[in-house]
Amino acid sequence: MFLLIFLARIKSGCRYQDVAYGAVVTIKNYRTGGGYLHSHWHLYPEGVGARQQQVTAYSHKDENNKWMIKKFNLEPNLSRDNPVELVLNGDLIRLEHAVTRRNLHSHKEVAPITKRHQQVTCYGENGTGDTNDVWRLEIIGEDKRIPVSTVTSKIRFIHSLTGCALHSDSKQLPKWGYEQMEVSCNPNLRDPNNLWNIEDNYFPKLPNVSFEVYAPSFLERFLESHAVMFQGNSGLKPKEGEITSRPWQWPINLRGQFFSGQQLRIYLLGNPVIWWGNLVLLQLFFILKLVFSVLEQRGLQLVQTLKELNDKTINASFWLFLGWALHYLPFFAMSRVLYFHHYFPALIFNSMLSAVILNYLLNVLGHILPEILAKFIQHLVLGLTLACVVYSFILFSPLAYGMDNSAAANSSTSRIKWLDSWEF
Repeated sequence: MFLLIFLARIKSGCRYQDVAYGAVVTIKNYRTGGGYLHSHWHLYPEGVGARQQQVTAYSHKDENNKWMIKKFNLEPNLSRDNPVELVLNGDLIRLEHAVTRRNLHSHKEVAPITKRHQQVTCYGENGTGDTNDVWRLEIIGEDKRIPVSTVTSKIRFIHSLTGCALHSDSKQLPKWGYEQMEVSCNPNLRDPNNLWNIEDNYFPKLPNVSFEVYAPSFLERFLESHAVMFQGNSGLKPKEGEITSRPWQWPINLRGQFFSGQQLRIYLLGNPVIWWGNLVLLQLFFILKLVFSVLEQRGLQLVQTLKELNDKTINASFWLFLGWALHYLPFFAMSRVLYFHHYFPALIFNSMLSAVILNYLLNVLGHILPEILAKFIQHLVLGLTLACVVYSFILFSPLAYGMDNSAAANSSTSRIKWLDSWEF
């Protein structure tokens, strides 16, 4: 009853600096990108430890993230006349899940994923459980019996009977755990992933404080947001049956990506003329850069007009190459799932580089050949290039605009399947 009344009060969104017994709190893992301590009505499946209520770490705000802090041997008295009693460093506590009214619990069953850890569950009914629900709260770096503070206190929960520490990391549970992060009890007390902090703290009998004083600086927010993004990206995994690719496949247009529909099939594939043309001109850029670097090292002087053209285009195009490299090469170091479309930003730089190199070659012809012949070749090359790009777009457009499953459509698409690795 007390808990139901209290949950109605917390709709106001007030937060308080010190944590008191009877407060409803959210507890967040201290590591960058750590989740909130979370539970829900679902039980662990057969064969995964004790068949008790699941405890996980969840990355988003949710009602199932809320816990009431209680003394290990007493129920909280939330009446106005009862004095407030703060939670102190070293106290023995119980954490009651606010929604299901079961206590945070651990025992000598093996954790679902990390087999050297103990399983963590929720156990009991209406806040009543057993001695395995008792945890000792420790503030890191403090020996004194000081109160626990919201946000600023870095805390650890030690299981009273077995001595392990409440733990969470980036390991994801299977589908039965909704792919949320595993929570376990770690016998290694020094593991940094054992650290937590109180984020939300609802207790109307204490004075409200402004949390702007705890707000991180812009640089801290910037660094943390990027660390969270890197961590989130590294944890992405392919869905069942999903087509993925590796970075070396992208520039050569080895395979595309299917977007299947009920009536129309769409296949994401690069225009081969542009893709392979970019690849050829990229290699040509390397050759030209190498040749002119060797000539410069040997002291050979070019014609002044060619030297100016070289300085203006070849050297300037190095920045486009750098843009391509910075948008492409880092993917080789990524362990996350990768898709064909990740190459598109690098493709833009490669296409601009191709245009610069092609323009450079045509301008060189203007300095070598007679003017009339040079202009004829320039217009011819540009016309053929544009015609090939337009024709290839028309030829491969059914892949982008949708192919039906008729025999005629299958016959037309088979003619443009230039590589066996193209899966349309």
